Amino acid sequence: MNSSAPHVSPPSAPLQAPDAAPAEGKQDFIRQIVRDDLASGKHLAIRTRFPPEPNGYLHIGHAKAICLDFGLAAEFGGRCNLRFDDTNPAKEDPEFVQAIQEDVRWLGFEWASLRHASDYFEVFYLAAEKLIRQGDAFVCDLSAEQVREYRGTLTAPGRESPFRGRSVDENLDLFRRMRAGEFADGARTLRAKIDMASGNINLRDPALYRIKKVAHQNTGDAWPIYPMYDYAHALGDAIEGITHSLCTLEFEDHRPLYDWCVERADLAGDPGLLEPLIARGLPAEAARPRQIEFSRLNINYAVMSKRKLSALVADGLVQGWDDPRMYTLQGLRRRGYTPAALRLFVDRLGISKQNSVIDYSVLEGALRDELDARAARRMAVVDPLRLVLANLPDGHAETLTFSNHPKDERLGQRAVPFSNVVWIERDDFAEVPPKGWKRLVPGGEVRLRGAGIVRCDEVIKDADGAIVELRGTLDPASRPGMEGANRKVKGTLHWVDAARGVPAELRLYDRLFSVADPDDESGGLTYRDHLNPDSRRVARGVIEPAAAQAAPEQGFQFERLGYFVADRRDHAPGAPVFNRSVTLRDTWAAKA
Repeated sequence: MNSSAPHVSPPSAPLQAPDAAPAEGKQDFIRQIVRDDLASGKHLAIRTRFPPEPNGYLHIGHAKAICLDFGLAAEFGGRCNLRFDDTNPAKEDPEFVQAIQEDVRWLGFEWASLRHASDYFEVFYLAAEKLIRQGDAFVCDLSAEQVREYRGTLTAPGRESPFRGRSVDENLDLFRRMRAGEFADGARTLRAKIDMASGNINLRDPALYRIKKVAHQNTGDAWPIYPMYDYAHALGDAIEGITHSLCTLEFEDHRPLYDWCVERADLAGDPGLLEPLIARGLPAEAARPRQIEFSRLNINYAVMSKRKLSALVADGLVQGWDDPRMYTLQGLRRRGYTPAALRLFVDRLGISKQNSVIDYSVLEGALRDELDARAARRMAVVDPLRLVLANLPDGHAETLTFSNHPKDERLGQRAVPFSNVVWIERDDFAEVPPKGWKRLVPGGEVRLRGAGIVRCDEVIKDADGAIVELRGTLDPASRPGMEGANRKVKGTLHWVDAARGVPAELRLYDRLFSVADPDDESGGLTYRDHLNPDSRRVARGVIEPAAAQAAPEQGFQFERLGYFVADRRDHAPGAPVFNRSVTLRDTWAAKA
């Protein structure tokens, strides 16, 4: 990305979100506010925005904000912008900008306009000069450490900066010299002049600008000063005509400062401040947005901190930002989570002001429900054990017809090869079965899915006593279409033809952490100590040919094993690689 690249997309039609419920359907406090505002005539149309900082990859917590910001606009026929709050160039990267756009689109949403806070730097600067002229801002020479000392505590008021009484002319001169790059990093800040005795520490003369001589990915070296987040965010919303500025509860204490910035800058009442945008042909709608807070998404068995996620990657504890065990949207996508499953998950959570921790099983349940309805079925064997059907001739080969989905005929049928030698799961055989065993035993019978009933006649072992092969007899009267096809047996096993099955790498993913609260550092432990050693296991299995031909990111239910997806990076038809998205049942409930 460079400074000459366009930052603003042309306005689009009102959003049509996937799975969007009618505006009168979903009920929560935010939607009620919107309904009331529209009914009263306060707003003729809804404008929202999703404003990520491009300093990392989006994680599952952002999915809730994305679905709310874009979904709310869609439900009420409004518009939602994607705006990058790129005010801290030292920590931002164009790589993250591209990834965020990809994630939003993957979730099924499209922005009305693509914006950057850096598009508005000139407006922010002019508004800051206006604040100085109004006596609402001053240039402060205190160091960062001194500012903290002067700020006070939650129980004690702060002290005013000795530079708070500077004249308007002196403040304008100093601020313009800051803009010209005359002073060193950290030498001065522009601070709001509010109330050092306020019970809300955010109002104790917060910084609006700081000196930081760092090149910006969009504006290059044009700016040696950058606006602070609270200031830029509030004015960015005002510039874009945002009606409802939705954010998580940790910003509730920042709302008075947000309102202060909007009111004192008064972009709606001073359109001359928007001239730099108009001269560049950029849309500017100037409004007085309302900030509304909602509870963030907290999920157990997970960490959401960007710092901790970065450390997992940097220290090689996971295999990159899109490792399928990661809680990034890139990782969840590679794991096999679908946009519909994540939207369903967010929809089930609802919107409230009550912070709570969601059980990981709710996320997995949403994926199971979504995939159960639409995922085609295939057969795969993770730990193959050879089963020879001795009453079929060597070289026997036939083709069976299987339904792709037991409840959806629209998904059609497929051809499945079958011969006298098949692979079954090693765990489906026991020489000494436990109580209640319904699978294969010496002398026992099971049904091979869609092929017939087989009896185990002989167990072949190697010199070390390990089982290497089973020999059995296929009951010809139990074949599909035959008179004995419905004969009752206790168990049904999946299998893969040994002659035409395709070797595959099967990556068995599970939860990254083994405890519900990996952030709990009591007892001197850290989240690193709670990593689940079984979160990734790799098996060399075998899959039926119809699965091997899958495209990257195509998912299936591997019967009796779980839901799997062809890896979006490593899978190829000649060398299939599948990731387990989720097991068929919750395997963690009993551990809780």
